[in-house]
Amino acid sequence: MLPVFTAEEMRRLDRRAIGGLGISGATLMENAGAGAAREIRAAFGPLRKKKVVVLCGKGNNGGDGFVVARHLARGGASVRVFLVGAAGEVKGDAGAKLSELRRARGARLTEVTREDGFEEAERALATCDLVVDALLGTGLTGPAKGPMAGAIRAISASCRPVVSLDLPSGLSSDTGALLGPAVAARLTTTFAGLKRGLLLYPGAAQAGEVRVVPLGIPPAEVSRGVTVFLLEPSDIRPLFPPRRPDAHKGSFGHLLVVAGSVGKTGAAALAGRAGLRSGAGLVTIGCPASQQPVVAALGMEPMTEALPETPSQSLALKAKDRLLDLAVRVEAVALGPGISLDPESLSLARELVAEVPRPMVVDADGLSALAGHLDLLRRAPAPRCLTPHPGEMARMLGIPAAEVQADRIETVRAFCRRYGAFVALKGARTVIGDPAGTIFLNPTGNPGMASGGSGDVLTGMVGAFLSRAMGPAEALEAAVYLHGLAGDLARDAKGEEGLIAGDILEAIPAAILKVQA
Repeated sequence: MLPVFTAEEMRRLDRRAIGGLGISGATLMENAGAGAAREIRAAFGPLRKKKVVVLCGKGNNGGDGFVVARHLARGGASVRVFLVGAAGEVKGDAGAKLSELRRARGARLTEVTREDGFEEAERALATCDLVVDALLGTGLTGPAKGPMAGAIRAISASCRPVVSLDLPSGLSSDTGALLGPAVAARLTTTFAGLKRGLLLYPGAAQAGEVRVVPLGIPPAEVSRGVTVFLLEPSDIRPLFPPRRPDAHKGSFGHLLVVAGSVGKTGAAALAGRAGLRSGAGLVTIGCPASQQPVVAALGMEPMTEALPETPSQSLALKAKDRLLDLAVRVEAVALGPGISLDPESLSLARELVAEVPRPMVVDADGLSALAGHLDLLRRAPAPRCLTPHPGEMARMLGIPAAEVQADRIETVRAFCRRYGAFVALKGARTVIGDPAGTIFLNPTGNPGMASGGSGDVLTGMVGAFLSRAMGPAEALEAAVYLHGLAGDLARDAKGEEGLIAGDILEAIPAAILKVQA
């Protein structure tokens, strides 16, 4: 897993490196700029005799830019540096690096102190081969103004390939929000570790390819105190060891899927089949009696259980005793896909959340049942995993979806801590949280997965991994990562436009094989 930093966490890391490890600020800046120059050459090839324009601010991000300019000029590039501000205002380590740049050959420095003073920069940008954005780093808290805003607009108007240092200028480092005019980079070289704003949208779309440049700080020190991480294949691989030769279906758990109603039998079938494709030994789908023949016809492998139903052909409260009896015979329960919004079915869902003594994943209509009743989660006798999309999370919390999306990480963290639940907030870069407040971001998946039924597949996967004795956090991490990876494999085979949930489901075994490789 890779650490993901807030701006404050990066400041604390810098202070520890300087005060505790004896690495000077100037050394950190030199390592950052030299490493960024290496990544630039690796990405864009030899830059000898190529024209490079570097736009620098007066702070440490600008200092990194001075170092990059010096190294690129040393390698034979023709470098123009535009400092947004007066040279006399550049202090500290950045000031020292500016002095080194002035003594170096091959780089020409121009100061820009007026918002309308970018004529020369615009001419240079129009004919250059590459732009380096070293204007604003992780400390930005509001929209860029004055000459800084003019510099960002000049970069955007040039339509040249851009490399941003640490973070595209104009983004919020912590949320990925566009705070005002913002740079769109082809490559971002970020220092020491990833920043939240590079992974969360819309910022992620501005960052282009992201490469981490180490600063010479020991990895254990880099990760100390960080609570947000990006999942990697190596985090998922150990959860799928080779199967013992003497294994049998009972070795891999029995999953009970409580799902379906008239017109929503597909949700039940998708969740059940996804459970089996994810390696559960047995799956039983509990559904309304009138819909049982339909669910059974949609898949040969899952078993089905016909349950008492309401007049609207959804699960009735009378099904509770039978479901509790079934639940103690299985290892995990998946609740919610397609159970409908019938008030009686929602009451049943709430009682199952409160009473089932097995690990449970709750999704879809089951989440709607929890709106206004979230205290049930704290009283549940076993772990509860929730997989809401932003609208469902907003409904549970009684807030606008835009508020959820404005800070997905902290919304999930607060929910998990308050209600003792494990949550995967779906969407681009799904956010996974646990009651301890640790957060994982998922790198897999694509827009083709925005199709009805894909969430039902995820529910079945989480349920299967719970039934296979994974812990709730591990089950969510594995399911979310592999669900996205299966979607990526399906996209590679069929494209994004026509991707459907069944394509994702059928790609689950290949996704597991890929992380096992």
